[in-house]
Amino acid sequence: MLVRTFVPAHITAFFVPLFHHDPLKAGSLGAGINLDKGTNVFASIERGTLERHIHIAFNGEPVKRKEAVISYSVADELVPNDFVGEVEIWQYFDFPNGYGFGNSAGGALGTALALSYTFGGTWLKAAQTAHRHEVLNRGGLGDVIAQLAGGIEVRVKAGGPGIGVVDNLFFGDYRVLVVPLGRLSTREVLDGDVVKVIEREGKLALEKLLRNPSPERMMVLAREFAEKTGLLSGELLELARELDKVISTPNSMIMLGRGLFALLREDEVENAIGVVSDLNLPYDVAGIHEGKPKVGRWVG
Repeated sequence: MLVRTFVPAHITAFFVPLFHHDPLKAGSLGAGINLDKGTNVFASIERGTLERHIHIAFNGEPVKRKEAVISYSVADELVPNDFVGEVEIWQYFDFPNGYGFGNSAGGALGTALALSYTFGGTWLKAAQTAHRHEVLNRGGLGDVIAQLAGGIEVRVKAGGPGIGVVDNLFFGDYRVLVVPLGRLSTREVLDGDVVKVIEREGKLALEKLLRNPSPERMMVLAREFAEKTGLLSGELLELARELDKVISTPNSMIMLGRGLFALLREDEVENAIGVVSDLNLPYDVAGIHEGKPKVGRWVG
């Protein structure tokens, strides 16, 4: 049987990391956007061989356990111990790994949903499994619960699915421009001195957004957060200022990746693309994904 899942890419606008010895109570506050591009996971399950085998591939290339420890951990937990056969999990990413698009969580959640669909389970248990292994392996804190919610989300209570609380902003006909330029290690940022500034500025941004909730207000606060924490600086800040000249709502930094994202009205897309194209920079334009991830049998 072949099962396909789609999990939206998730961009964090601003955040407050909250750690806990119980991984389901660890998570983050903040806000972000789910895109209609992201991670597609195909799970092929063939019964009848002599042993239980699990194989994972990224964009068509097989990966060892140390290169995909989170997804392998999810699969080890959700494939029954008495299963005899081959489980092949193929993860395809629309955006590069490590650039702040929630690929790790997308792969984990997509794998959990596909295997739960196949072997039995619930959405909540699958999402909790993905979140738990994300936290234990320092992949992320809030992407799974955000991707489960879809749309433009606001994490108002930290924790994994079933414990954390997520609300959603109403939004109009926006497109999302992303300019992915490089990696930024979540682990290094969260282990550094800047985390105290992130906690302070993230809490302030969340309080302000909840008083006046709108996508436009979120982008203003995201930009303030990015600059006040010092994460957005140097050439990336200069690029953000150039992009601001042709759009009505401030753009901001992808958290956590070396790149920018912007909410665009339809009549702003061409000019925004022109700015990044003239600088010969990579970019993509996506829509906003509403609702849950998708999962079901694949027959195409």
